[in-house]
Amino acid sequence: MHGPIDCHGQTDVGRRRETNEDQFLVADLRKSLHVHQTSLAFENPTPPSGKMHGKLLLVADGMGGHAAGEVASRIAVDRMTSHVLETVHWFLELDSGGEDRFVENLKKGLDECQTAILADARETPERRGMGTTLTLGYIVWPRLYVVHAGDSRCYLFRKGRLRRITKDHTMAQRFVDEGDMEPHEAESSRWSHMLWNVVGGTPEHVFAEAHLVDLKVGDALLLCSDGLHSQVSDAEIATILRDAPTAAEACQRAIDAANAVGGVDNVTVVTAYFREGERP
Repeated sequence: MHGPIDCHGQTDVGRRRETNEDQFLVADLRKSLHVHQTSLAFENPTPPSGKMHGKLLLVADGMGGHAAGEVASRIAVDRMTSHVLETVHWFLELDSGGEDRFVENLKKGLDECQTAILADARETPERRGMGTTLTLGYIVWPRLYVVHAGDSRCYLFRKGRLRRITKDHTMAQRFVDEGDMEPHEAESSRWSHMLWNVVGGTPEHVFAEAHLVDLKVGDALLLCSDGLHSQVSDAEIATILRDAPTAAEACQRAIDAANAVGGVDNVTVVTAYFREGERP
């Protein structure tokens, strides 16, 4: 594999909301963070230089009144980005059995986001209770490290089949896991939007779900907020990833699909293709 991967991120306010509380980021980590795209007002610390250590993908979906959701998701993406940048030395240990420590360090990043959001909420009473989902994908070819809280999602598309890597941290999914609800009932349940685990919110601690995936040439990734997956079926998402000629077109088609059925929420999508002849 030679050359960069095809990667793109995009966010849209939808058809019903007045503000967009989602955030995303697509960046390379070298000796500094080289941001390709983000919804944040974020500038590159330095021009890209040196060997690339990995690619960072982030999606966050904020919640809370008085635009507090936008603040929570912004704090989470900003804090997590800084945490990853500050721990670049961990990547040097990945080839020498340091993966477990590396994953634990990524999970600690969620704790830092939690602390930062709760601190901001204490200083600004109208933001108390604000929170955000956060789904992170870090690619050090051929490894994908995923750290996640909430109900945004990370999907892997391989050989025509779509697999959800993350689990929704909703009460509906918890009922399914405990055998009290059938999987097909979860999507339409009134519990499907009630989150038991977010970054910020009212709990003092956040649970960090983590996954390690071996990527292959021909794979595609999609990270998204629930503005996509609550409106567009997995089968349609798979079709979009299969048929889109570029990552940018896949993002646009996914957003168009969500808006075509009402656009009831903000929708954010990040896609990455690992095609023959390309290298992340």
